[in-house]
Amino acid sequence: MPKTVLVIDDDRDVREVAKTSLELVGGFTVMLADSGKAGVDLAQQARPDAIILDLMMPDLDGQQTLVQLKLLPETASIPVIMLTAKVQKKRQELVSKGAVGVLVKPFDPMQLPDQVCELLGWGAAGKDVGHDGSAKE
Repeated sequence: MPKTVLVIDDDRDVREVAKTSLELVGGFTVMLADSGKAGVDLAQQARPDAIILDLMMPDLDGQQTLVQLKLLPETASIPVIMLTAKVQKKRQELVSKGAVGVLVKPFDPMQLPDQVCELLGWGAAGKDVGHDGSAKE
């Protein structure tokens, strides 16, 4: 069964490129949310295997969304990868707040699935792997 990834980003084009890349290249099931609030609500309901979260969003920004996700029992254990163009200053701060890693915008759609798998320890993209990273039979 493919892993499910929730992409939370206010930019429609980024959401669509990430979805296409993660589904076609990576073999993931992808859900989309266009705001931090919508993303938190969807994550609570659907419990994805991972979340890719944009840092710069109006209203509830990525850092605030990350804090909310980590405080809720339903979502606290879901690994979150931050997506930002301002990586240098924020990487350590985001990791200290619970992100498993940071990806830089703009990203290469052909490399995104492998980068996600590497940060999460899931093995190669497109392969069905267990939570421990081992390939499933």
